[in-house]
Amino acid sequence: MVTKQEEFWERDNFLVITDGTKPAIKWTIAELKKRGKIVSVLDLSEKPMEGSVKDIGSVPVTVKNVIIGITKSEPARLIEKLAERGIVDFWVHWKTDTCDVDHLEYDPNLNIITGRCSMMYLGSGTSIHGFHRLVAKTLGKY
Repeated sequence: MVTKQEEFWERDNFLVITDGTKPAIKWTIAELKKRGKIVSVLDLSEKPMEGSVKDIGSVPVTVKNVIIGITKSEPARLIEKLAERGIVDFWVHWKTDTCDVDHLEYDPNLNIITGRCSMMYLGSGTSIHGFHRLVAKTLGKY
């Protein structure tokens, strides 16, 4: 049986929001592109990566799934702004969720996954991420 986390990564069109503080987010972007997914990036760091969108208003209307990995600002505010644009599916990277994000999880119109590392699902079996996946499955936290 496919979990909701595994199903999330089978989708084709993503927005990744980063502020440069979580290395796994950079790896997530690379892995999604490697898999042929359409990836837009909103980089909130002091030196945004080339080709990234500048703000929420510049996010392509085709985006349906959002991965958030930021620690310098409140991810819940971004979720709220993106939800106003009709986006309902969010992945808030492990150790970047907040109490405000937890409250948004009760909104029946939003699908928010928290507490999971994206690379645990995207990394190869021979990497540290594959080991992380094995440990998580063993502990029932996959």
